[in-house]
Amino acid sequence: MTSDDLLKVASIEKQSTAFPWSLKHFQDCLKAGHQAWVMCDSDQQIVCFTVVQKVVDELHLLNICVQRQQQGQGFGKTMLNHVIQHAKQLGSVLIVLEVRRSNAKAQSLYNKAGFNEMSVRRDYYPAKQGREDAILMGLDLDLLSLFGASS
Repeated sequence: MTSDDLLKVASIEKQSTAFPWSLKHFQDCLKAGHQAWVMCDSDQQIVCFTVVQKVVDELHLLNICVQRQQQGQGFGKTMLNHVIQHAKQLGSVLIVLEVRRSNAKAQSLYNKAGFNEMSVRRDYYPAKQGREDAILMGLDLDLLSLFGASS
């Protein structure tokens, strides 16, 4: 992901999530040196992106998003595999993320990849009415072989 991608990335985020990150949020992530990637379709249009942050021996998956019209076609799984492979190359021992309690699709993807629930963060996310819990999930890379591909 480069600064040239950010308008499109922010647009995908806005169309795909109820409480999207702002353009400034993405700009700040790049400025801070977080790793970020985009995935394009056969027409070279961005359809998926992710942002991660390395913290000591952990990799924090901060955001992963697939354009609404492209969901269910394997882009999220492919991007998640890329994140897992990147974490392994960095020597990370754990990947952690938060996911909305109501986001069953994402939870299913993470569970299939080998992530496990670690705890619940009460009232973590804004919601239409009040706040929503986040499920903190983790993937122990020492116990995992890359799902859906060979390691």
